[in-house]
Amino acid sequence: MAKQNALAEAHPAPRSRAAENRPLDLDRLIHERMRLGIVSALAVNDSLTFNDLKKLMKTTDGNLSVHARKLEEARYITCTKYFQGRLPKTEYRLTPAGRKALEKYLDHMEALIHATRER
Repeated sequence: MAKQNALAEAHPAPRSRAAENRPLDLDRLIHERMRLGIVSALAVNDSLTFNDLKKLMKTTDGNLSVHARKLEEARYITCTKYFQGRLPKTEYRLTPAGRKALEKYLDHMEALIHATRER
């Protein structure tokens, strides 16, 4: 195994110019399936409620809460809580930082796809 690692380091796989101009690491925060879905859904909607996102993502309250919180902590989305009549509502929006992170992520994925197809 050590011999294989040494060979891989000595002879790295060739990359296209597009891939060479991109950072090697994807944004792991967005790369996770549920968080990518949340950010993508918010990118094409001004805002979505918790229940809208839950239905769209086909997930549980707890799962959505955990992933939304991580995106909030990164300041990729904002969360607003309010009452509609007597019912509590939670609404999410994509921030400018979140939109920029998503665009960077998509550019990176496009470069990877392009590099893969060139081979």
